[in-house]
This record gives sequence, C-alpha cells and structure tokens, in this order.
Amino acid sequence: MASDWLGSLVSINCGPTLGVYQGQVSSVDQASQTISLRQPFHNGVKCSVPEVTFSAMDIKELKILDISNGCAVNSPSVSGKTGSGPVAVPKGDPRAQGRLNSPQHCSKSYGERHLDVPGQPKAFRRRHNSWSSSSRGANQATPKKNGLKNGGGPMKQRDDDCFGDAMDDGLDTDFDFEGNLALFDKAAVFSEIDGSDRRGNGTGSRGAPQEQTPTRFRHDENILEAKPIVYRQIKVPQPGTKEYCTDSGLVVPSVPYELHKRLLVAAERHGLSLERRLEMTGVCASQMSLTLLGGPNRLTPKNVHQRPTVALLCGPHVQGAQGISCGRHLANHEVEVILFLPNFVKMLDSVTTELVLYCKTGGKQVSSIKDLPDSPVDLIINCLDCHENTFLMDQPWYRAAADWANQNRAPVLSIDPPVSGQGLAVEAKWSLSLCLPLPLAEGAGRVYLCDIGVPCHVFQEVGIRYHSPFGCKFVIPLHSA
Repeated sequence: MASDWLGSLVSINCGPTLGVYQGQVSSVDQASQTISLRQPFHNGVKCSVPEVTFSAMDIKELKILDISNGCAVNSPSVSGKTGSGPVAVPKGDPRAQGRLNSPQHCSKSYGERHLDVPGQPKAFRRRHNSWSSSSRGANQATPKKNGLKNGGGPMKQRDDDCFGDAMDDGLDTDFDFEGNLALFDKAAVFSEIDGSDRRGNGTGSRGAPQEQTPTRFRHDENILEAKPIVYRQIKVPQPGTKEYCTDSGLVVPSVPYELHKRLLVAAERHGLSLERRLEMTGVCASQMSLTLLGGPNRLTPKNVHQRPTVALLCGPHVQGAQGISCGRHLANHEVEVILFLPNFVKMLDSVTTELVLYCKTGGKQVSSIKDLPDSPVDLIINCLDCHENTFLMDQPWYRAAADWANQNRAPVLSIDPPVSGQGLAVEAKWSLSLCLPLPLAEGAGRVYLCDIGVPCHVFQEVGIRYHSPFGCKFVIPLHSA
C-alpha cells in the first residue's frame, strides 16, 4: 500500500536541471502518479517551502534512505522508477526525525549508514559501498534478502569472500608519511653514493686516490678527452719579453720584431705575397671594427640614419696600406669612413694600389687635419706608426694627427703597432697584432691577434714550433699571462 511508505526518508534525483531532493514522504498518489516530501532538502540545502510534490515524469531515480516501519511492504509504483517486488526492510529508527534536519545525513544512502560501524576501517566501507552502488541499476529496487536482517545469507557470504575483512587488516590506520620520512637517513645514503662514485673513478677503498676523471665539465669541454691538454703549444727560439694566453688558456709567446720579419719574408717566398697579407689583414681588422661599432645592433637597414663614422689615420708605409684595406671593407659595409693620408710625391706601390681601390667605394679622403670632423667619431683606426722608420714621429703631419686623435675622445684601434721600445704617440684601447704578437707597450690597450694565413711549415722553417690557437675564429683576444 502507498501508505506504508509514509514517513520514510527518500532521495529523488530529477536530473541535472532540477537536481536532487531528500525528505520524508508525506503522501503518495498512485492515481496522479505523484509523491510529496515534507521538510525537503534540495542539493543538500534545506528548502524554504515545507513540502514539495514531484510527478513521475520528473523523477529519474528514487532511493530509499530510511523506512518508517519494519514490515515487508510493496514499494510504490511511480511510473516504473522503482521496482514493485516485495523487499525486506529493517525497523524504523526513532531518531529519523532528528536526522532529517541534517542535509549531510540525508545525503547518505541506506547502505552507507548501516555500514558506519564504529571501529570498522573506512577503506572497507568505501570499497563495499562502491560495489553496492555500482551493482544496482538506476531503475532497480533494493535486492531481495530472503527476509534476513542486515542482508545476511549466501549473497553476503559471497561479498565477504571477495571484499571481506581479510583484505582490510592493514588498513585500520593511515600511513604515516612524516614518520617514515624521518627514518630516511639522507646523509648516509648520499655518503654511500659518493663512495661508490669515488671507487668508480679509480679511488681505492684503502689506498690513496688514483688519477680521477673530472666530475664537472664546462659547456665547451670534451668529456671524452683521452689525452691531457698541452697549453704551451707554441715555442719560439727567441722568446720576447711578454707572454699572452687565449680565453681557453693556450699560451701565445711574443716574438722580437726581427723574428717576426723573417717569418713574413719566408711566407712571401712560399707565395703569401704582400697583397694577400694586406687583404687578410684588412678583412680581419674590418671584422673586428664592425664588432666594436655594434655589429648587427648598429648596422641594420632600419638604422641607416645612424650610420657609424670611422676616422682612419694612415702613414705612407705598409701599416698605412693595411689601414686603407680595412677602410675599404668598412665602406663596403655602409660605414662612413674618413681617410687621412698626407700628400707625398712618391708612395709605396702597395699604398697606391690600396688607395685606388678605396676611392672606388665612395669613401672620403683628406690630407689635412683641418678637414677631419671636430665632433667625436665612433671609432679611430690608427695606422700612423711604422716598425722601421721612427723618424716619422717628428713630422708635423704626424704630430698634428696624433694630437687630433688624443683630443677627439673616441676609442682608438691600432693595427699592427710597433714594439714597446719605440713609444706610442696615440694611446689605444685595442691593438691588433698579426700572426704572433710583438711585446707591446702598456699604452697599446687590450691586445688581439689575427690570422693572416701563414702555413705551419713556414713557422717551422724559421724555428717556431707552432700550433694554431685560433680555433674557429680569425681574431681572438689575448690576455697577459
């Protein structure tokens, strides 16, 4: 009878639109297929109305949370939402009315509340409840228990065999992560790891450590290196007064000017002519100058209104020809070059040839200091000095050009400067040496070395044991060793 379900606690699922309601059955009308709940809760929140009526068309699922009496009754037929077979139900709980006022209690199913036994592991309750909820369909009524209280019988025995207490003996207490972590002796474990690493690197357990492989490497080091690095790979028969080293630590000794001159003469005898050396020097010097001027950050098509200006000071000698070759390459790379070269009745053929090529670039040439700019330029390239003719320093044009360079406040790059004994009229910030450095004075600034293409056998011919320190570059910085 429909009246047998009055006072029972039920949960009605009306789908995602209307939500889930819990409450106590107040009336069931089989004729109109409706059911009413008093003191209802909607999605766990108590409703503001004392009673809500549902039509069978709106009900998706109906669950019985508690039954008001202990007799076996037939469940109401609400549009086939629940089964119509007889079920065995427990006696009513006199505290049902008090539990109704708690939405948390109403949200619990019948099986959950009857499995909430004190002292029983929660893991078992969750596992058993997940089985019981998944084993019933949405339109399936409470399974028949053959009238046995609390669902005993073969079905329960089968459930206990599969999900019983034998699996839950170790789940009574939660795992103590902090306590277990405190038992981990990290210092001892890392000490053992370090000891195994040392033994693997050749360190005995008792004896002194043998030769060990480095444990840390730089990003540009070869970890498969089989031979030790020899940092002194260049040896000269007549070492200069200074030694330099590269960024990677290779030692580059300085050489006297006489040995440097014999090296270039031997190279020219084997085919490395003066013109080829001038071209290589001009390319290396211009590449270094472009880097000093800002490189790609300065020389871009969008920055043509801020083209850098370079003042090139040259004398009537081979060093001057090297500077003119550098100016030609700079002018080809959109640099504003102003070449200062005094007027001479007769100049070297190499200077004349380089000057003709430079004039084809559209670069500016002046012969008077008055025509040089008054404002500071971006870079001054100094090629006034000569290795052999020291009397040029007494010429008026030389002194005027040196004074202008020192007063312009622009950084100075000297190409192939002379040795320290001759003195420097223009203090440079950078100096570029060829092949091997000369012992330069302190006023030469930071020393760079460029490769002009002298073969290694030519070095051997003049008594120099040579191994190239340049690597993948043609211009490298040198540091005082």
